[in-house]
Amino acid sequence: MTYHLLFTIDVEDWFQVENFKQYIPFSSWSSHELRVEKNTHRLLNLLDSASSHHLATRNSQPETRNPIYATFFVLGWIAERLPHLVKEISSRGHEIASHGYYHHLCNDCSPDDLKKDLIKSKSLLEDIVGFPVYGYRAPSFSISDDTLKIIEDCGYLYDSSYNSFAIHGRYGQISPFQNGQKGIAYKIPRTPNSKLATRNSQLETFYELPISNLRFAHQVFPWGGGGYFRLIPFPLFRLGVRSILKKENAYLFYMHPWEIDENQPRVDEAFVFYKFRHYINLSKTHRKLSKLIESFAHCNFITCSQYLNEVMKSAL
Repeated sequence: MTYHLLFTIDVEDWFQVENFKQYIPFSSWSSHELRVEKNTHRLLNLLDSASSHHLATRNSQPETRNPIYATFFVLGWIAERLPHLVKEISSRGHEIASHGYYHHLCNDCSPDDLKKDLIKSKSLLEDIVGFPVYGYRAPSFSISDDTLKIIEDCGYLYDSSYNSFAIHGRYGQISPFQNGQKGIAYKIPRTPNSKLATRNSQLETFYELPISNLRFAHQVFPWGGGGYFRLIPFPLFRLGVRSILKKENAYLFYMHPWEIDENQPRVDEAFVFYKFRHYINLSKTHRKLSKLIESFAHCNFITCSQYLNEVMKSAL
């Protein structure tokens, strides 16, 4: 049995998070210290280092095995200022996907403004790396049925924004869907005016790759990463991931580069609960990520697009 682990990273900086938006307005972003490049390099190096160990533990002939690949959902505002970082991520074999340009919540944008943001970020990233960008993740998982249609119409093959932990006030909701097979890729029929549908007749389906959560006793527990990963004791988190893999054969994890940066500037004026959510266990995250990768060395670490290619091939 092959288990797939989709390791995804939302490339944004410490001052761009939604919890601090009322304290750090967009107009002040340019005045803050950019720390995302250093933190992203640390993550890239961790994945490279883990790849070597991963290969050695999986096969006596490591050159025949694939290394660890991840998907980086890059904020356009960051990409415009650090195009060399985007190129480096891509050159190391990882997938570049879009996190929008301005980090505005999708459900707070008008349809026209959202389209502009989606197209601008996609075009910018494609100009930097030189090939198509297929994936999108909404800031704070602010998704809806109408948003999905707009994302599709802007030329994306998949979205990875749905988080089923409905208790969180910012997470969006979409209509129930079924994937028809074991796995985490959910098919959403294309609309006739979709740019991808008209550009490539073989891509007849738009996909949703939701964040992986744990379901137990008819309840949903947030198990996909982020602050929940930093808060939940690792032995318990590992058990939950194993349960998800056993059920779905795949697990999708997310995080941000600032989550490994314990020395980032503090926003002291922020609401105490926001500060708790943002700063909890930052000093432990890097080591915890290493343990997560080590614990699931038997899994196939692939990008979102690679996983969808596997899904489409299996459906033929």
